[in-house]
Amino acid sequence: MSEKGPKITEGYMPFLGYKVYYRIVGEKKNSKKPLVLLHGGPGSTHTYFEVLDKVSTLDDRMIISYDQLGCGNSFVEGHKELWNLKTWIDELKALREHLQLDEIHILGQSWGGMLEIAYISDENPKGIKSVILSSTLSSSQLWGKEQHRRIKYLPQEDQDAIAEAEKTGNYNTPGYIKANDTFMKRHCNYVVDENTPECLKRKKKFGTEAYETAWGPNEFTPIGNLKDFDYTEKLKSWKVPALIISGTSDLSSPLVSKTMYDNIPGAKWELFENSRHCCFVDENEKYVKLLIEWLNKHD
Repeated sequence: MSEKGPKITEGYMPFLGYKVYYRIVGEKKNSKKPLVLLHGGPGSTHTYFEVLDKVSTLDDRMIISYDQLGCGNSFVEGHKELWNLKTWIDELKALREHLQLDEIHILGQSWGGMLEIAYISDENPKGIKSVILSSTLSSSQLWGKEQHRRIKYLPQEDQDAIAEAEKTGNYNTPGYIKANDTFMKRHCNYVVDENTPECLKRKKKFGTEAYETAWGPNEFTPIGNLKDFDYTEKLKSWKVPALIISGTSDLSSPLVSKTMYDNIPGAKWELFENSRHCCFVDENEKYVKLLIEWLNKHD
């Protein structure tokens, strides 16, 4: 942390006999409700969210991120029975209680948005000032269908390699790996170069077991225990202010995002023209400005 940067507090919360890492940027202000960030995966980590630390500085607001059980500083493996929606919802509930987060905004990106959607829909939690659904989805099957539509725009050899992998269940062939890399570069991965913030280049412990158990082998084949995740109808009963953010080249395609927008009463949707799956990286300044405006409107 630089001398001029916000105060950063790190800690661990006991959960199911394990330890869950959390990171707090800034300090709680009565008028500014904390923002809780839910990372993607399942099995990714909080690290890419550090590009949003500036929101704390610019908006004088506390921001909380954490590594969900199974990855990063909360790494656990060999316990496939843990990697399900209930575990991660219970973890979020426990974190709010542990840190006394009575009134909050929540931002979920990718899988983190799925977690957020289920939490709001099933738990009807108190104290949620607003939600931000960033590059996420309300239906796993729609997500898979949209990715398969986009696979048809890949070179034929890549299409064939993916089809063969899905037919055989072997996702380790050089042809498939190359095809998946091509697909992810188009719709997911951000550019890493000499100007990339350190947090985006930092080595992290990805929760492969959590990802494969809950989701599947890749972004377009949801065959894990989240394969039947579909909360689209439940969105219609939401009463919380909701902001949807996605990119034109995002894994969360315009159809996926519009499906959420069409079903959440009074939702706002911002489509980022030059973004893939991490709009807060690809168009950071625009994202930060939009986020700060939204949070202050709904405090």
